Amino acid sequence: MQQLTLPRPDDWHLHLRDEDLLATTVPASAEVFGRAVIMPNLVPPVTTVELAMAYRERILQHLPEGSDFRPLMALYLTQQTTVEIVEQAAQNDEIIGFKLYPSGATTNSAAGVTDIEALDAVFKAMAELQVPLLVHGEVTDKQIDIFDREKVFIDTKLRPLLARHPKLKLVLEHITTSDAVDFVLEQGPNVAATITPQHLLMNRNDLLVGGIRPHNYCLPILKRREHQEALQKAAVSGSPKFFLGTDSAPHGQSKKEAACGCAGCYSAPAALQLYAEFFDRMNALDKLADFASHFGADFYGYRRATEEVTLQRESWQVPATVDTAIGPMVPYWANEQLSWQLV
Repeated sequence: MQQLTLPRPDDWHLHLRDEDLLATTVPASAEVFGRAVIMPNLVPPVTTVELAMAYRERILQHLPEGSDFRPLMALYLTQQTTVEIVEQAAQNDEIIGFKLYPSGATTNSAAGVTDIEALDAVFKAMAELQVPLLVHGEVTDKQIDIFDREKVFIDTKLRPLLARHPKLKLVLEHITTSDAVDFVLEQGPNVAATITPQHLLMNRNDLLVGGIRPHNYCLPILKRREHQEALQKAAVSGSPKFFLGTDSAPHGQSKKEAACGCAGCYSAPAALQLYAEFFDRMNALDKLADFASHFGADFYGYRRATEEVTLQRESWQVPATVDTAIGPMVPYWANEQLSWQLV
């Protein structure tokens, strides 16, 4: 196969950041994707419908001419989130749901949730109104090994949450373990998961062997090979519970290559090509359209895309850096070869 045409994909987990950086991040994703779920972990966080709509307007100002890219806004869940805010979100077509960050779990998550059980009235409203909950699934207890934090979160937080609210529409984002795959498969059709290119293409050896590789550092952290293989199997299984979410997370090169480097892989410049690389390696290119273009839209209740994009089998090298208003950024897979290009 030398060409592959598929419906325009959607990115169900995307960080664009804000202000001057939007001039780089928005066109990079809008070139490929039709829709994207925009993460709300700005400083200060996007906690209300009003803040989300203002952020959306800033994003739209940076769309390439003629682009119909649609940013779908997530609200940042905090201990101060109310049922009234959930009701407002349910009435706004541009708000897709709420993002649950355990406080301290990842970039700009200090304002996140500290007591999940105390928000039961909010989760009840979300379940009744079918407002999705998008979950960063890790505990933050310093006594818990970083490689076990996803499993512990699933067992101690998610299972009890869904037992209390079985109709809650929930996406476990950027899953990294076989435990997460099993959990999602055990649940009903109201539970799904996104998978990133880095967790499909790499494991923790790619982070730690031969020296620490800061541009492969993300949260949740890369896990051992057996977990990578479980994700790979899920992605090509044809199950509608697993779909594309890049978690593309831009950071300046100077902040990644630092004594205390930040977490996140900026995959947007080669996002679809990276997924194509993985599906090709798995001899499963026939499954890419469902994973990238269909299953996420189906889960969230949007129409499937009718516009198409085409990939051509032609080797190219991901650039070493991307110039931005905050200085150079190193994209994920920098200086490495990919086998597929966008036509």
